[in-house]
Amino acid sequence: MPATWVMLVRILSHQLSHGSSLALQARKKSQDEDDPLVVVLGGGRGCVLKSEAALAGIWIPLRGRLQFSFGNADGALMTGELRITEAEPNLHVSGRGNALWIALLGNRAAWRDALMGFAEIPFAEPMLLPAIHAAGHECRHHAALLARAIASGTGDVAIEAVLDHVVALQGDWAATIARCPGRTYAQRRQVFLRLQRVRNYLAANCHLELDNDSLSRMASYSPWHFIRAFRAAYQETPHAYLVDQRLRRARRLLRSSPLAIAEIALASGFENRCAFSRLFRQRFGTTAGAVRRNDHRNLPAPAA
Repeated sequence: MPATWVMLVRILSHQLSHGSSLALQARKKSQDEDDPLVVVLGGGRGCVLKSEAALAGIWIPLRGRLQFSFGNADGALMTGELRITEAEPNLHVSGRGNALWIALLGNRAAWRDALMGFAEIPFAEPMLLPAIHAAGHECRHHAALLARAIASGTGDVAIEAVLDHVVALQGDWAATIARCPGRTYAQRRQVFLRLQRVRNYLAANCHLELDNDSLSRMASYSPWHFIRAFRAAYQETPHAYLVDQRLRRARRLLRSSPLAIAEIALASGFENRCAFSRLFRQRFGTTAGAVRRNDHRNLPAPAA
């Protein structure tokens, strides 16, 4: 288990291959021992990461998808997405579809030390907030460099570029927190965390049949207060966000799945094909059929 230092935090790195598993457990440490940040590279179908300890994490799939289960929630994370999870115990994450992924995990003290040098964090203390972000080319490039560093075993864990990018993604949350109900920053941040748990659940499970009553219970609000607080924070209703996530899921499936368009609409949570087609055109300015045709034209020609 190689160990090195990056910034103010000790780094422990692990590599998981096809069918392997890793169980992270809470352990006793000496008084002068620092809490480590754990970096995991998972590659191959069916590799599994478990943690009994409550660890917050950054998750970046480079290929395939990740299936999550932690606390009372579960869901999937696709290539092209980045997820930041809260410190939840009993974490269980598995790679699907010959997945390749990077995870950075640590307790509150480890993340505080890791983020201490980032003055750009727009929060009262160095921390990351739970979210699902789009992982663009630059983000995946930094994650791929980190994956190569772990795979090479050189001990040169290139983590700062990944953290720098993630901190930049989190910048917009400062304005969202400011719009949350509450008299103090601490109260508004607490409301944000409750709403964000629901929003992340919607993003990961948008294909399911969800209603405001069940979502409001997840946030420990009445339905009326939940919708009001959600709209104030994110400037859209929970239903509007759910529909947008379903449309994004459908667009990903059009580019990666052999399913028929009607089957993709159903798999994305739309029971009505006509409604799906109308909403898809309104959202993306083109039809689902055109997205599929254009994507197929960009595929490389088969070898002779």
